[in-house]
Amino acid sequence: MYLRNDHDLDGAGGAAALTFGRAPVAAPRVVSRTERWRDGLRDIDLVPDLGANIGSRDWWRGAATCAALCAVTIALAPGFHPLYRPAAPVMEGADWDEARAQSIAPLAYGATSGRRLAPTAAVRPLTDTPERPILELSTTLPSGDAFARALERAGVGEGEAGRIADMVAARMPLDELKPGTQLQLTLGRRESRADARPVEALSFRARFDLGMKVVRDAGALAVAAVPIAIDRTPLRIQGRVGPSLYRSARAAGVPAKAVEAFIRSIASRVPMSRIGSNEEFDLIVERARAETGEVQLGKLIYAGLSGDARKLQLVRFDQDGKDQWFDAKGIGARSSSGAMMPVAGRLTSAFGMRRHPVLGYARMHKGLDIAAPMGSPIRAPMDGVVQMAGWAGGYGKFVKLSHGGGLATGFGHMSRIAVSSGGRVSKGQIIGYVGSTGMSTGAHLHYELWKNGTPINPGKVTFESVQQLSGSALAAFKNRFAKLMSVPTE
Repeated sequence: MYLRNDHDLDGAGGAAALTFGRAPVAAPRVVSRTERWRDGLRDIDLVPDLGANIGSRDWWRGAATCAALCAVTIALAPGFHPLYRPAAPVMEGADWDEARAQSIAPLAYGATSGRRLAPTAAVRPLTDTPERPILELSTTLPSGDAFARALERAGVGEGEAGRIADMVAARMPLDELKPGTQLQLTLGRRESRADARPVEALSFRARFDLGMKVVRDAGALAVAAVPIAIDRTPLRIQGRVGPSLYRSARAAGVPAKAVEAFIRSIASRVPMSRIGSNEEFDLIVERARAETGEVQLGKLIYAGLSGDARKLQLVRFDQDGKDQWFDAKGIGARSSSGAMMPVAGRLTSAFGMRRHPVLGYARMHKGLDIAAPMGSPIRAPMDGVVQMAGWAGGYGKFVKLSHGGGLATGFGHMSRIAVSSGGRVSKGQIIGYVGSTGMSTGAHLHYELWKNGTPINPGKVTFESVQQLSGSALAAFKNRFAKLMSVPTE
């Protein structure tokens, strides 16, 4: 617990040193040379870390050891030499037949696997093998391929494929056949293997409501159309709007495209943010059901929304060659648009006061000047009636159109007039051609717009219109609306 010099034991007498101090010093032991060598070798590190103490004596000793080991390894390496072995003997005759019978050949060559007996002398080769008298095949009409070419690829002769294509074309246009149409073929017996098999029967679905058959009767081919009965009762689905109109309609079984069309039609009359979750949707989709079981769904034809003291009923109706949505009273959607510019060109003079380029003094410019190449077509910006077509003093050759509701448009400096007074024109119809007649300094169109006889700026006018069905169109619409309301809900 205490060091001996803490108590000055080193300086005490001999008896005290023996009792409390260190033991008496023994006589030195003689170490042999062998032991000294063994102890010296034990302290030598033969594999020092060559990444530390670079340049020291231990490092150089380790580098020498590594170089020596590498040299010994390279000196004792056996080298690379080819290994020779005798080649397998070439099998011939029965040995080759037996080995081939037991081998596994690629399936692409029609081989099978497993042990089979090789042919022996008892086997006699056949000079001819019989073939099936009837082949039943199915082929698909690819995109952009001809009907006759598809038959030829299935094994029909070129001449017979052309005759069948002509027979089918006499009943329906071949370009109406959709890619992917399945052709069911029955090929008969042939007299020689060099000849193509004759067609015994051919059937395919030409349209959703029409099937076609080609049969051989008394050696001659005949084509027959097979009508398929179609039930065109529309599909009507009703449901609650819930937290999401789209998800609720999809969950009720409405096709995705029909839901999108429903939302667009409703949004044209009612903001979507104002549709409550307790309201109910009602929609009708075109549907065709074939007697063979196939079903085709078409476009949305009725969109209804009721609840919260609101009842919206919209019907898709063909008016003037366009599908439009009308409510139960035959009133279309309200639309706002600007009048189209009558000619493609560059605006050179705006509406308002300006210095006249010919007269040289300031006066009111009652329209727009649009520079365009000589002879460019001028089109009616809206539907209307030709009120005047002829010469009009400084305007040169001039056309004035009346559009109803107190609106009228005028077009001056024409090179040629393409309409006559009293005639009706539709939006986009050519009424004349750009020129420089009258008081003009170059080829351009002077375009004016009047509201109840007062000139207004054509570039800042927006027209709002609402289409209202009347007469026979309204009667046909009401008849269609009544039929749709009688469709049962599924």
